[in-house]
Amino acid sequence: MTFLSATLSRVKPSPTIAMTGRVAELRAAGRDVIALEAGQPDFDTPQHIKDAAKAAIDAGKTKYTVVDGDPVLKQAVIAKFQRDNGLSYTADQISVSTGGKQVLFNALMATLNPGDEVIIPAPYWVSYPDMVTLAGGTPVIVQSSVESRFKLTAVQLEAAITPKTKWLIFNSPSNPTGAGYGRDELRALTDVLLRHPHVWVMSDDMYEHLAYDGFEFCTPAQIEPRLYDRTLTVNGVSKAYCMTGWRIGFAGGPTGLIAAMRKIQSQSTSCPSSVSQAAAVAALNGPHDFIAENNLAFKRRRDLVVGMLNDIDGVECPTPEGAFYVYPSIRGLIGKTTAGGREILTDEDFAFGLLEEAGVALVFGGAFGLSPHFRVSYAEDDSVLAEACRRIQKFCKGLT
Repeated sequence: MTFLSATLSRVKPSPTIAMTGRVAELRAAGRDVIALEAGQPDFDTPQHIKDAAKAAIDAGKTKYTVVDGDPVLKQAVIAKFQRDNGLSYTADQISVSTGGKQVLFNALMATLNPGDEVIIPAPYWVSYPDMVTLAGGTPVIVQSSVESRFKLTAVQLEAAITPKTKWLIFNSPSNPTGAGYGRDELRALTDVLLRHPHVWVMSDDMYEHLAYDGFEFCTPAQIEPRLYDRTLTVNGVSKAYCMTGWRIGFAGGPTGLIAAMRKIQSQSTSCPSSVSQAAAVAALNGPHDFIAENNLAFKRRRDLVVGMLNDIDGVECPTPEGAFYVYPSIRGLIGKTTAGGREILTDEDFAFGLLEEAGVALVFGGAFGLSPHFRVSYAEDDSVLAEACRRIQKFCKGLT
């Protein structure tokens, strides 16, 4: 349609939406489908958080708040950054938005000009490149591999930086791979960034608390304080606190950047939900023992899925450090044909063949910028995951 924006034509439709739509169609037709494409915990929001939301409603706290976050929530965010990351912020350095995605979008909209480049390590969360494009910037994709455990190296980062580079988007533990950067690995990257003072860092720490096997989370401004003045540290309550639908994300960063993000938000969504903000205060300030309990379940599920997938000839599945995803390689399956006659030329062919013939939904690697792979979310009951993996094993065994 000619009246639509030219910018919109440069944005790709979401591959995950296509998969979810097909799942809905098959289920409506009576098919038994196990859906492992969703990036959200299956655990319910803890009771004390729900109680805080109910109390806020009963107290009439249902009005507009400050555009980028109620002062009480901002203080809770300040305390969180100090407690968990050793980062000190003031209220004018904190932004609260309708989910972490809006925080990222606001920052990109507030800073990018045509020609500005944003370095995005692949595999990446599906929205990063399109958000950069919508904001007028140019995504610069840097490929990793299963051999590097899906991590950006200092050499790669150095090679990707140009005079036009505005941001590096950094995500650890990662969606879609679960890969987490240790202190030495992150220090190597921050050393590169110190040599390029025009490059800012957007650190997406949404999976901070979902870490296993003794992995110790760290964030760039924590590792290298000299990057503090050009780092936006992004987080939220969605994943660790099981609050995806509450839509609260937040960030700490330089005052000027936060003010610019506030201006964008004031002319788009305005403030986040007041009730969700009250719930987020309870999440950040309240008991956190449930996180460790949930992580025990996530680790058990991770090990189950990794073990069963690695039993498949042609599949290689690294064990991730965090989040609730695995990202297996199917390099050994490309070129084969399914029992139903579908030729597997790409990981997208594999994913839709698996859905149609075995009733398991997952997301193909091309959606995340690195093929041939697929992403499994193991935020699901153990018995469901075991059945899904048995179906994947049977599907792959039938390839010829």
